[in-house]
Amino acid sequence: MKLMDLIFHELKALVLNPVIALTVFGGTVFYSFLYPLPYQQQIPRDLPIAVVNLDASQLSYKLERMVDASPNVKVVERLHSIDSAKRQFMQDKITGFVVIPEHFYKDVLLGKAPVLSYAGNASLLLVYGTVVEGLAQAGGTLAAEAKVAKYLQQGVPLVLASEQYSAVKLNSKPTFNPRMGYIDYIVPAVFVLILQQTLLIAAGLLGATQKNQTGYWNQVSRFELITVRMALLSAVYYLLGMYYFGWSFSLHGVSVYAHIGQLLALMLPFFLCTIAIGIWLGNIASKREYVTTLVLMSSMPLLFISGVVWPTEALPQPLVLFAQLLPTAPAINGFLKLNQMAADWWQVAPLWRQLWIQCLVWSAIAYLTYPKTSRSKHKKVPLAN
Repeated sequence: MKLMDLIFHELKALVLNPVIALTVFGGTVFYSFLYPLPYQQQIPRDLPIAVVNLDASQLSYKLERMVDASPNVKVVERLHSIDSAKRQFMQDKITGFVVIPEHFYKDVLLGKAPVLSYAGNASLLLVYGTVVEGLAQAGGTLAAEAKVAKYLQQGVPLVLASEQYSAVKLNSKPTFNPRMGYIDYIVPAVFVLILQQTLLIAAGLLGATQKNQTGYWNQVSRFELITVRMALLSAVYYLLGMYYFGWSFSLHGVSVYAHIGQLLALMLPFFLCTIAIGIWLGNIASKREYVTTLVLMSSMPLLFISGVVWPTEALPQPLVLFAQLLPTAPAINGFLKLNQMAADWWQVAPLWRQLWIQCLVWSAIAYLTYPKTSRSKHKKVPLAN
């Protein structure tokens, strides 16, 4: 069989198989819109809270207004007991509450430090962090005003008092996540995982479907078939990768710093290694449905051991070593360093070399495990899918 004939039949098998086509084209494009959709607001805002004011002084009412003015929270209830706030919280009517203690104003005048109590649902980290941050900002602002007023009473000039109210001045400048949002944090890593998992399914299903059938794949050597299959799928995923890292990132406002040549260079071993693993999965799967099941079940564990969602230092050492055998961790970290952290090529070169080593090893495994009974170079069979 001529090379062009083999390419044509491979492309036909890819496009005309509804499961593979839907996974590659439909799934990839669909997830580019679906996954970031719930996080378009980036971080929670205007979360409903309650205020339990046990002081009922002018200063405590001022603190209430400052809390309500915070963009993080919105005061929807003003209650008079902690028990009432707890009931509202347990009924999910509020996401948290703040307690202004008795003698709040008196303690401030006496120079004491009154204790403000916050409550929130710590099982929802984004919600809890947003509520506590909003309440802490309001309390900190009021404390700063009280200190400045005390300095003014002591005859300290306003400019000097405004600079001395705190021993530490915080100048926070987010480096790699300028919007401090969830999309900028997790979407770039998940997009790499989506490309990998859909490519695994495509390569695995293609091999598992043809394994026990007769067709054009019986007329060529396994080396020719694997080489053409890897080249064809890589070409298709180059287009999808540029769509993800280009237009899709621009649509969601994700920063892109990498040079296109660097992205293309990192994509090549990533795609080739992933295809090799997919071919191996298709070779060992007794049923083609097992390929999709295994790939889908492995998605979340692979994301967690990549070192993005959970720090690598906090992972068990066996999992860290296992992650080095698969392209997920080096690919995700490589693309993040190039695209989101504006790293130079020499900083990702070790990850690039690791991907090439994985590519060679997994390609050899895919070649050696390719079913011998399904190929016969000289056997005359119909050219069918």
